[in-house]
Amino acid sequence: MDYEIFNLGDVLLQSGVTLPNAYLAYKTYGKINEQKDNFVVYPTAFGDQHVQNEWLIGSGMALDPEKYFIIVPNLMGNGLSSSPSNTPPPFDRANFPQVTIYDNVRFQHQLLTEKFGIEKIALVVGWSMGGIQAFQWGASYPEMVERIAPFGGIAKPWPHTFVVLEGVKASLLSAVGFDSSKLNQLSSTDMRAVGRVYAGWGLSHAFYREELYREMGFDTLEDFVAGVWENSFMNMDPHNVLAMLWTGQHADISANPSYNGDFDKALQSIKAYACIMPGSTDLFCTAADNEYEAKRIPNAVLKPIQSIWGHFAGRGINSADNQFIDENLKHLLSLSTNE
Repeated sequence: MDYEIFNLGDVLLQSGVTLPNAYLAYKTYGKINEQKDNFVVYPTAFGDQHVQNEWLIGSGMALDPEKYFIIVPNLMGNGLSSSPSNTPPPFDRANFPQVTIYDNVRFQHQLLTEKFGIEKIALVVGWSMGGIQAFQWGASYPEMVERIAPFGGIAKPWPHTFVVLEGVKASLLSAVGFDSSKLNQLSSTDMRAVGRVYAGWGLSHAFYREELYREMGFDTLEDFVAGVWENSFMNMDPHNVLAMLWTGQHADISANPSYNGDFDKALQSIKAYACIMPGSTDLFCTAADNEYEAKRIPNAVLKPIQSIWGHFAGRGINSADNQFIDENLKHLLSLSTNE
């Protein structure tokens, strides 16, 4: 086990349900400095665990463990933190309660303050649903968070995003005829269709047109879809996936008592310096969505990743995209928040 567990105890969720014996799985990199001002929070994305974040952490990079104390909390539902797959009855599998991004960030705040005594965060950074968590951190704790850097992530699921996620979910629910009483019959085999649906959204038209999958070692489109998309989703627990899809579909940073659904107010309340990096060809977390959000955050800049890798421009696969993200993070971290 290369991670640690923080026990949250019995937690009251936004839904009103109490989840007993809840916990966060997390991993840290680096050490806390004497000034206690080098904290970076880097939440995981949909389907990811902390190891998938490690491509952006390393010596000489923006997230350098020799300079920063980096905390990677695992999303609730991802199989390491409290999830349908590891929670005992009566909250196991399809009975796992609905957990919001707001809930996730509250629990992460509890980890940071109770375990590490953190009062200020230098940066919250994340990709996709990790990016939504970065926005939520900025809105929920504006006095605590100095910088945020969401990439490939939006501050709420805009209508098209919601529909895309609904389509992904439907491909799984169809395996049980959309009968909610049969959800516990779902297996990893049923995830094959989910992978094929998501294959059309994760990457751009240009990626497929230019056959970049050949650079990844796949000779045919069919080999790529089966070898990457089917395999990656079939390694996920279907109930974890349903839980995370619900979290993603309801991830509005204003859907809480602080903002009561006033999305613009939530954005305007973010005091952190923000560097927002959408993929220029992202099909469901679009640059246009981020542009709306960036215009309403007082200290935000929009820096699109000029890439044909679509949503996966932020996934750590393409070296040019990785370098762009890293360089922008270095610039963001160089900004003085005392000005």
